[in-house]
Amino acid sequence: MINNAIDDICTRKYKNYKIYLHNFSKFYGYFLVKYLAKIGFCDPIIHKGRIISLNFNYNNYNITFKDSYLLLPSSLRKLGKSFNVESLKGIFPYLLSDINYKGDIPNFKYLKYITIEDYNKYKDSFINKTWNFKKEAIKYCELDCISLFQILTKFNNLINDRFKLNINNYPTLPSLSFAIFRSQYLNKDSIHMLTGDIANYIRQGYTGGACDMYIPRPIKNRKIFGYDVNSLYPSVMANNKLPIGKPTYFSGDITKIDKNAFGFFYCNITTPNELKHPIIQTRIKTNDGIRIVAPLGSWSDMVFSEEMYNAIKFGYKFEVLWGYTFDSDYVFKNFVDELYEIRLKYPKSDPMNYIAKILLNSLYGRFGMNDNFIISQIMNKEDYDNFEQLDKDNSIIDVIELDDNLLVQSKNPKLELDTLLDNSSEIHNINIAIAAIKCL
Repeated sequence: MINNAIDDICTRKYKNYKIYLHNFSKFYGYFLVKYLAKIGFCDPIIHKGRIISLNFNYNNYNITFKDSYLLLPSSLRKLGKSFNVESLKGIFPYLLSDINYKGDIPNFKYLKYITIEDYNKYKDSFINKTWNFKKEAIKYCELDCISLFQILTKFNNLINDRFKLNINNYPTLPSLSFAIFRSQYLNKDSIHMLTGDIANYIRQGYTGGACDMYIPRPIKNRKIFGYDVNSLYPSVMANNKLPIGKPTYFSGDITKIDKNAFGFFYCNITTPNELKHPIIQTRIKTNDGIRIVAPLGSWSDMVFSEEMYNAIKFGYKFEVLWGYTFDSDYVFKNFVDELYEIRLKYPKSDPMNYIAKILLNSLYGRFGMNDNFIISQIMNKEDYDNFEQLDKDNSIIDVIELDDNLLVQSKNPKLELDTLLDNSSEIHNINIAIAAIKCL
């Protein structure tokens, strides 16, 4: 089946086409690569276990497989409604295993992800009709393809009309949001790419947002109220100054020279003896891997200056040892203001409202992307034996069996050398200082 599909696709008509599969990076990707590697040349880009894209060559024709879920992280059913497409995702009894079944429509217990109301409407469409597993499965798969095509076409047209960009050039939603920011909102020479030791040191203070759960215990017969914060991250991005320009290294306690010094400081940290809700986070090693905690006690860590100043109000003590200072500015204000204006302009039923929302929520983390990319190669077992023998630097990270072939993941020696020299020629456009701050 896959061979026939590839014969149909790898023709002059579809040369250099992009083929999107929803949830390709984790589900369909590894399944397909196993078979594609047997009939053609596969060159995958894999990051954190996800196949970001797969360049495939067969009969001298190139096509690229991509994951639409990385651009539009929602279910196909919800996306169809968000984009108001003509062909919405169908209904199918995933849990029915009898592929030869013919008869009455399968019971509701065999379906997932739909309401009983939707099921009853579907059931009504088969009054006086025979339900056929094979026919309905084919119809369901075809409708999935048509629906995804309509969603991506509409998404691309809207992005192109508003921002003059083509979604095919960006494999993920953060990369698309980042491209919009860079092309239309970024002031020249304001944000510098950080690499090497500086980036590594600042990354020590990159622990993400603090997410705590509190279980309310209301007084009996007393009402409680729940509140949803609208666009919290974008508002913080817009209304707080962020680090810009080139960092300046200092040694000693910079706050004795400049009490408002702005940047990242390596400190000896001491918490109050009793604090119900600690606020300074750190990484610890556990048997289950690295965990983020906000402890009591003493330790040394890299912290953002504004987070430090805020913690001092709660009794924390900091001995500043060294660090980096930055200039500061409101980097994202225009970006956030204009996209939020789009959200206000269009109702929730309009796809532009949804697009503005996901773009607003996808930019910030892109600055903290880990640029330690790995090399992924597909090779047969004989070639792998030779590769392993020549691997004097122990660069192999993981080996995944793909029937007759192996997916070999190894460190990027060029990147490691560049990082060692602190002169990276790899351009990933990242700035860990922006991603690591916590505006309080």
